Amino acid sequence: MEVKAIWQGGRAFEAKGPSGYPMLMDATANYGGEGKAPTPTEMLLSSLAGCIGIDVTMILKPHLEKIKSIEITVDGSRREELPTAFTAAVLLFEVSGDIDAKKVVRAIKLGEEKYCAVSASLKAEISYRLILNGQEIEIQ
Repeated sequence: MEVKAIWQGGRAFEAKGPSGYPMLMDATANYGGEGKAPTPTEMLLSSLAGCIGIDVTMILKPHLEKIKSIEITVDGSRREELPTAFTAAVLLFEVSGDIDAKKVVRAIKLGEEKYCAVSASLKAEISYRLILNGQEIEIQ
């Protein structure tokens, strides 16, 4: 896969990959940017959530009509020194609907262990939590 990022002035870049959709990135004011778009690190965590979310919905395809909502929150921890790489990320899945917790846990674990290319590409320690219909479910 090839992605090309083209400088837009200041600290902003517009990237395009094989899908052809433009993705604008900018730095915050702390790093000389204007903050007019997500930062690359925000996009990285968003990509992690999107990748595993796509995997989970593919695995749960036969049960999607029973699911009302899926929200994935990623909380990333970073090093203090440069480069301020992510050292850990906790993905919190909040799912509501009439679905067996075991099916959701299985889908998350399969996404983590077998399918999610983004999580497999990161050095950070990644952990997962699930809240199904307001109750925390253990993922082992």
